[in-house]
Amino acid sequence: MEPVVIAVVVAAIVIVFLVASTVRIVPQARRYNIERFGRYRRTLQPGLNLVLPVADRINTKLDVREQVYSSDPRPVITEDNLVVNIDTVLYYQITDPRAAAYEVADYLQAIDQLTVTTLRNVIGSMDLEETLTSREEINSRLRAVLDDATGKWGIRVNRVEIKAIDPPHTIKEAMEKQMRAERDKRAAILHAEGERQAKILTAEGTKQKDILEAQGAQQAMILRADGEAKAVELVFQAVHRNNADPKVLAYKYLETLPHLAGSDNNTFWVIPGELTEAVRTVTRAFGDQSTATPAPAAQPESAAPVGAGEVSDEARGPALESGSPVLLDAAKAADEAGKEAAAAVNDAKAEAEAAQSTTVSRRA
Repeated sequence: MEPVVIAVVVAAIVIVFLVASTVRIVPQARRYNIERFGRYRRTLQPGLNLVLPVADRINTKLDVREQVYSSDPRPVITEDNLVVNIDTVLYYQITDPRAAAYEVADYLQAIDQLTVTTLRNVIGSMDLEETLTSREEINSRLRAVLDDATGKWGIRVNRVEIKAIDPPHTIKEAMEKQMRAERDKRAAILHAEGERQAKILTAEGTKQKDILEAQGAQQAMILRADGEAKAVELVFQAVHRNNADPKVLAYKYLETLPHLAGSDNNTFWVIPGELTEAVRTVTRAFGDQSTATPAPAAQPESAAPVGAGEVSDEARGPALESGSPVLLDAAKAADEAGKEAAAAVNDAKAEAEAAQSTTVSRRA
C-alpha cells in the first residue's frame, strides 16, 4: 500500500503544478508577451488566461499606461556658437507590446538618444535669443520627429516639453544687465511722461486760474465803474436838485485841489487855469456877505482922469486888513458854505450807495 500512496501523492503534486502552470492572471493595464519554445506566440490581455505548461513562458511584462521620462541636461550648441544645457520631459505610451519588446532592445535609451540628436539639429539652426523664446516651436518639432521614429517601435509620443534651458554663467550676467537696463529705461520713460503730464496739467490749471482771475477783475472793474458812474450821476442830480450856486461850487473846487497831491504815486501836480477865476468867485461871495463900507462919494467931474495902466482905488475894492470885520464875515461865510456843501455831498453819497446796493441786489 505504501508505494501506491506515494504514487498517488506524486501524481497529485504534478497535476497541481500543471494546473498552476496553465493558468496566468494578467493585471489591468499590463500586457504579457508569451513565447512557445522560444518563439513569440501571443500577448496576454488583462484577466484570466490559459497557456500550455512547460511549452509557453512569459518573455516580457509591459505597462501600457502613459509614462513620463525625464532626461538629464545635455549640452547643445546654438547657431551663434553658445553652449546651452537643455533637459526635456517626454510623455509616451506603449501601443504595441510585441513591437516594443522585439523591434528595439531598449526603447527608453533609444528615445533618449533620438531626443538629444533631434534637439541638436533643431537648436543648431537657432540663435540663443530665438532658442529662449521659441519653446513651443522646439516642442512641436521634437514631437513630430520622435513620433515618426517611435511609431515602428510600438510607442506613441504624446508630448515633449523642454524643462530648462541653461545658458553659460557669463551669458546669464549679460542678460541680467540687459534686462536691468531695459527696466531702467522704461522707468525713466514713465517718470518723464509723468512729469510731462504733471507740467501740462499745472500749466492748464494756471491758465484757467489766470483766466478766471482776469474775468473776475474785469467784472469787478465793470461793477466798480458802474457804481462810480451811478454815484457821480446821483451827486450831479443832488447838486442840481439843491440848486447850488456858483459860489458853493467854487469853494468846493478850491477845497478839492489839495487832494490832487494826496496820492503816493503823484510826483507832481498841475494847477489848472480856472484857479484864478475860482478865487475871484469866492472873494466876491465873501465880499457880498460881509458888511461892506459905504461907497465913496462920486468924484467931481473936474477930477483928473486915470492914466493908462493905472487902476483906480474904486476898481481895486476895499482893502482887507488883518482882524477886519470883512475878513471875519468872509471866514464865517466860508465855513457855512463848506458845511452846506459837505452835507450836500454826504446826502449824494448816501443816495449813491443806496442805488448801488439796489443795482447789485437786482443783478444777483
